[in-house]
Amino acid sequence: MSLESLFIKFTTIDSITFSFYLGIFMFISMSVTLLLKQKNVIKDIKNNSFSILILCALLMGSSNIFFISAIKSTTVANVVLIFGTSALFSSFFAYLLYKEKVSINIIIASFFMFIGLFIIFNDSLGIGNMLGNIYALLCTSTFSLAFVLLAKYSQISRVGLTALTGIFISIIAFFLTDSISIDMNNFLIIAIMGLLITPISRVLIGNGTKYISASEVSLLMIIETIMAPIWVWIFLNEIPAENTFLGGSIIVFTLILNSIYTLRKKENK
Repeated sequence: MSLESLFIKFTTIDSITFSFYLGIFMFISMSVTLLLKQKNVIKDIKNNSFSILILCALLMGSSNIFFISAIKSTTVANVVLIFGTSALFSSFFAYLLYKEKVSINIIIASFFMFIGLFIIFNDSLGIGNMLGNIYALLCTSTFSLAFVLLAKYSQISRVGLTALTGIFISIIAFFLTDSISIDMNNFLIIAIMGLLITPISRVLIGNGTKYISASEVSLLMIIETIMAPIWVWIFLNEIPAENTFLGGSIIVFTLILNSIYTLRKKENK
């Protein structure tokens, strides 16, 4: 997933047009996979938690559009660092929906992450940066809610979900955009991302929720938090603001400590 930010930055079209074509390519990629590898899944989709499948696809589709809009509006570092707090949102939604107990380490981590977020937001005085940060928060919350639901419905096909997510992305974007015109260079960039990078990463992460909790999946996504700004720095020389470094360091350090604590706690059980 860390490569997605770089591909979005490579394009010169607006976020909604980008989302429209990305959704189409995601749908094509996953539909072909379903037809070739998982024909039985198509029959099972109607019978297994169809309403939850629709809800999760809508949440994931919205999350993708918010993510692309955020990347277009602010620095990649800001977006992925805010997205790195998804474990907190997952814990909150799990408690809200299923009364799952929030562990003390999550409460402590939440405190320090909110400090990091405050520092990042405090630096975003420009309208574009602030809007991008808000998009990133909306992306994180909708993404986390979808994964809390998926953790409870492990029988839902992740390939089918990703295909349906692509449909919702394109439908939402179609009604929001003024034009779907696109040049060949942007088209090819989105094709690579939509046919390979995005659907494969979504399916792999979705499969992860079959074996570990939504919070643990979110914790593992610290890899994207670290790598995404590095890719953009290497290829596009996008350097985050000083407050992003400071707030981001607090978030990343908190994520690392919390991950180590969680893993050790599981090993001792």
